[in-house]
Amino acid sequence: MQLDGVRIIDLTRIISGPFCTMLLADMGADVIKVEPLAGDPIREQGDKVEGISWYYASFNRNKRSIILDFRSAEGMQQIEELLRGADVVVENFRPGVMAKMGLGWERLQEISPGIIHTSINGFGTSGPYASRPAFDFIAQAMSGFMTMNGTDDTGPMRTALPISDLVAGNYAALGTVAALYRRRETGKGEQVSASLLGSLLSYGAFVSANYLASGEQMDPSGNDHPLVAPYGLFNANDGVIAIAPSNDGVLVKFLRVLGLESIMQDPRFATNSARVLRRTEVNALVNEVISRKPRAHWIEILNEAGVPCGNLMGLEEAYQDPQVLHEEMILTVEHPGHGQVKMLGFPIKFRNEPCTIRRPAPLLGGDAEEILGESDAELSENEAMRISTGLMR
Repeated sequence: MQLDGVRIIDLTRIISGPFCTMLLADMGADVIKVEPLAGDPIREQGDKVEGISWYYASFNRNKRSIILDFRSAEGMQQIEELLRGADVVVENFRPGVMAKMGLGWERLQEISPGIIHTSINGFGTSGPYASRPAFDFIAQAMSGFMTMNGTDDTGPMRTALPISDLVAGNYAALGTVAALYRRRETGKGEQVSASLLGSLLSYGAFVSANYLASGEQMDPSGNDHPLVAPYGLFNANDGVIAIAPSNDGVLVKFLRVLGLESIMQDPRFATNSARVLRRTEVNALVNEVISRKPRAHWIEILNEAGVPCGNLMGLEEAYQDPQVLHEEMILTVEHPGHGQVKMLGFPIKFRNEPCTIRRPAPLLGGDAEEILGESDAELSENEAMRISTGLMR
């Protein structure tokens, strides 16, 4: 696979870091998840089925696990031994913690010349907020992201998903792959960093562009598009559909299907800027027609006309959608001792060497014997037995 032969020491926990290393593991990297004695906290979060958190299982597939005591000299020595054979170390501690652990940049290069150190943090590796604790909710608040969501009635709204964690994890994985590519030419290591705050700021898209150009922030528009009308959710006679005629060319096709071509000749709606100002009126005209027939009717004829549209679906309907199933975006993975676990599939598709599930999410410390057998760490037989079996769960 794409990252065969790349060994990654994963010191991360919760979401952002494990998501990053999951992406790398899915593409073939050997990810060794080094967990403290209590394990990654998300082992105990979310719904459990047959003793395993599906939340944990979903973010830690294709990895191996070993337990080491981060607070003991012996544990840190063992971590150094693992790092000697590694290409990458990934962590999501606060900036400065790695140095306090004795694993600052200079030391990492001594242990493993050319190693790549990938850090995921709240606000960046330096600056006035670098040492602050951070979670997704804080990043959503401080990036302006919340003020872009919701409506005038709801006020600022967070997105339900931990978007900053996922985006930062994605950027960290991308940066890691770029650093590995560069190292093939230079032999040099690299420090890669992605922050929750910076990651969300980078997703500002047209809202940020307009603010930087005008100095004025757009009002939150809910499910409407702040720059285009009509655009949004509309009510068929058996449910809700999303319709996105993003420019005048597509809009003409849309209105022709609805029999509302006259809208474009009405001076109140003749331009997009005029329609945005009178969004409520134009939406009402569109919705009156849409409401006459069922969703399936509109989905068929609008797609035939080249108008982007789709049903508004909850997770049950989305996860059973034929396209989602065709793309294998829902996987069932056998976890020995815990039965079958369903999880989301691989978002990146490769023609020649597709991502695969090579390993289910590991038991806590469940791969210690295998990992220690591959390292140069000299542990007593009793200590090796304690790590590999005594603390597993």
